[in-house]
Amino acid sequence: MTTPRERRLAYLSWIAVCVIWGTTYLGIRICLESIPPALMGGLRWTFAGSLLTVYVLLRGETLPPPARWGSIALLGFLLLGLGNGGVVFAEQWVPSGLAAVLVATSPFWMAGVEAFLPDGERLRRNTILGLLIGFAGILVLVWPDLALDRGADRRFLAGVIALQIASLGWALGSSYSKRRGRNDHILGTTALQMLSGGLMMLVAGTIRGEWQQLFFTSRTAASLLYLS
Repeated sequence: MTTPRERRLAYLSWIAVCVIWGTTYLGIRICLESIPPALMGGLRWTFAGSLLTVYVLLRGETLPPPARWGSIALLGFLLLGLGNGGVVFAEQWVPSGLAAVLVATSPFWMAGVEAFLPDGERLRRNTILGLLIGFAGILVLVWPDLALDRGADRRFLAGVIALQIASLGWALGSSYSKRRGRNDHILGTTALQMLSGGLMMLVAGTIRGEWQQLFFTSRTAASLLYLS
């Protein structure tokens, strides 16, 4: 039986998650005012990963052995490169509030990924019906923008597709982590995931020539620090 203190902590934790998760999308939108998308994600996760790595080492903990770095880098690509990267690219054209709603398709993608795996959970009739209803609801949300025949709406559609790629990346990463993840070196593993995902996005930004477009304002710098 939980104590009153434990219940209060649970409620406070829930509120904190809601606030942090919700404001993340607004923070990304503000960053994009002056920071190109790939560099924005790359700088964010490289900085966050560096801070967490220093924290882990100062605590006297060790990082995961090099033999695990390959799988950690793969998770960094799926969860951050595809997952967060897709959100960042999408928010160039999709309002932050709608982006947060569309990312809620992640459970649908997770159900689909699991259904195709040999040891995954099979799709039942009720599950399929729920998925169809969920996707229909998303279509209702985005249809007013897609139905208008303007060039900007093609960019909006590209943003919606990017959000679905992000959701698929999170689903693949979560499924892989569930089967291959380990409970040791949790903070160190998270730090290396951030660093690997961030470095991949920095490389992507360099290939795209984004450094020439990069500049900071007080708003974008503060938002980047908040997200990190």
